[in-house]
Amino acid sequence: MMKTAKISTVIGLVVLIVVIVNILAHIYSFRLDLTENREYTLSKATRNILKNLDKPVTITAYFSKDLPPHIINISTGLKDLLVEYSNRSKGMVVYRFINPNEKEELEQEAVKNGIQPVMINVREKDQVKQQKAYLGAVVSMGEEKEVIPFFQPGAAMEYALSSAIKKLSVVNKPAIALIQGHGEPATNEIIQAYNELTVLYSIEPYTINDTAEIPSRFKTVAIIRPKDTIPAKDLEKLDKYLAHGGNIFLAFDRVEGDFSVPMGRPVSYGLEEWLQRKGITVSESFIIDTKCGFVSLQQQQGNFIMTTQIQFPYLPIISKFANSPVTKGLESVSMQFASPISFAGDSTKKFTPLAFSSEKSGTIRAPLYFDVQRRWTESDFQASNLVVAGILEGKLAGNTDSKMIIISDGDFAVNGTQRNVQLPEDNISLLVNSIDWLSDETGLIDLRTKEVTSRPLKEIPDARRAFLKWFNFLSPVIIIIVYGFLRWQMNRNKRIKRMEVSYE
Repeated sequence: MMKTAKISTVIGLVVLIVVIVNILAHIYSFRLDLTENREYTLSKATRNILKNLDKPVTITAYFSKDLPPHIINISTGLKDLLVEYSNRSKGMVVYRFINPNEKEELEQEAVKNGIQPVMINVREKDQVKQQKAYLGAVVSMGEEKEVIPFFQPGAAMEYALSSAIKKLSVVNKPAIALIQGHGEPATNEIIQAYNELTVLYSIEPYTINDTAEIPSRFKTVAIIRPKDTIPAKDLEKLDKYLAHGGNIFLAFDRVEGDFSVPMGRPVSYGLEEWLQRKGITVSESFIIDTKCGFVSLQQQQGNFIMTTQIQFPYLPIISKFANSPVTKGLESVSMQFASPISFAGDSTKKFTPLAFSSEKSGTIRAPLYFDVQRRWTESDFQASNLVVAGILEGKLAGNTDSKMIIISDGDFAVNGTQRNVQLPEDNISLLVNSIDWLSDETGLIDLRTKEVTSRPLKEIPDARRAFLKWFNFLSPVIIIIVYGFLRWQMNRNKRIKRMEVSYE
């Protein structure tokens, strides 16, 4: 009887513990984030945004069901993220999931709210078929709303959600001056970057004039691809802006190519001596790189014109970046001609390189003739890690610290007047990250390129791959053996105890 009572007591305690744990888990939720980059932990920037909400935010996620595993992971990740948002905001963020595929009315609602379906491949009974799926969300606050039309696998969901909430909740956006008057592109010519920047900033076209100083309310002054000479009086205004602690983003050309001639030549827009006084030299040379873009070559073949794509080393693809918030997460930036940047300033200034050419690159002094059929050899690429972008900070003008980001290609983020031209996403991220780093105090820059990183086994070093393989294979076996040994030892001790005279 005593033994039965003990068993009943143990079972009762176990049941009680399970009930208590479930109640606590319902009230309090937590999880351990063991990922290398803390992909599943809300950033300080997001926590600050949620903390300062004064109006409730509703997030309506339009997600289809019965999707392939790698797509379902997006939905699962988003649900986990929204639970965190709700908890951190103390209920100011509410969310709901809708499956538009269930009813035609829900599909119409999703499309009306800006969520367009995408076609994905689904394998079913050894056959691949296409299925219509919805993978977007609408973030709303009062009568205002922001649409996230599509969540890509591995994309930075936290940035998309937090920036949407920030855009809805911010009252006074920081102002960014987009310098005009020297042939710089208007906002419609940098439309991709403009759309990204307007999430957090008020972008104002600004022409420097003779009578007024550049207003200090501008967090950053952006000078992008000037085509006319910037006069000395305008440069003096920029120096006065820097002297009051202002920041400048500068992307300009030192060389340019003309395929109609075809020639490459040096260009000067009045910035060279101004930068040299700050210790920066941008050479009037073309960077050539084995890692490069392509140009189309048309050749007459009988009665036909054949078009072939050939590599053109004058269009470097930059894939080596410094460990900086400006370049974190970038994979490759395509440039339309670039020049090497060097620094020889004094101790009052600091230059930090941000982006580099590949290990097999070189320079050719302008002017030059473009020979698209040239046979390049390894001897043409004797240089490596040539700097194409960098941060200059310190006492750049006067006695107040200020910052500049300099990029030696003015066109890398310019769409031009043709609206259908789409630039690589990393090109836009480099420009927007630069403005963020110079201007933003929220820390959202760290989220733009935060994503769940895929690490295929083939990219893991051999020793670690072998360890993981054997660990995964042997650990279940070892656990079973250890468990079996412990059970055997416990049963053995019970048998010995029963054989004792004093055992009852």
